[in-house]
Amino acid sequence: MNNQRILAHFQESAELKLQCAASLAQPIAQAIELMFSALSNGNKILACGNGGSAADCQHFAAELVGRFERERFPLPAMALTTDTSIMTAVGNDYSYKEIFSKQVQAFGQAGDVLLAISTSGNSANVVAAVEAALEREMRIVLLTGKDGGALAKLLTDADVNICVPNGRTARIQEVHLVTIHAICDGIDVALFGGDANE
Repeated sequence: MNNQRILAHFQESAELKLQCAASLAQPIAQAIELMFSALSNGNKILACGNGGSAADCQHFAAELVGRFERERFPLPAMALTTDTSIMTAVGNDYSYKEIFSKQVQAFGQAGDVLLAISTSGNSANVVAAVEAALEREMRIVLLTGKDGGALAKLLTDADVNICVPNGRTARIQEVHLVTIHAICDGIDVALFGGDANE
């Protein structure tokens, strides 16, 4: 493999992250506030997405239930992408479109937050999950790409769309990961103050 091609991946990723830093800082701050509020009030965060976005959901939940960069008590977060019996039963008995929405209906309550991740903004099962969450008076934080797709059109003024303005899935996912880490850090600071390294 040509080293120049490898270097191009790093350069494109770094450039997009720097471009997004200014434009996404405000929606990321809003997402932190929304999640901090929910957690402070005894609510939880559910997360859903497909493929690499499913892995991001699990990563996010692990950072909250375990820890991010400081020792603290576990925070209630749950990835809806991990129970293969639920997902295959719902996929088989109903449809793949409902694998997340059924879980939102089962576990979601008013005041909870749904972290919905879709690089295209058009994943049908994520759309169905957002619709179910809104029906249950949950708040939504979207991580999307491109123009936000169908998901962006569902949001209320109380919800947040963190949209990476790029068409390449790998680059969108790389910004999503930095965003997840920024959210985890922001939640820790909001809940516990100071700096994890102090």
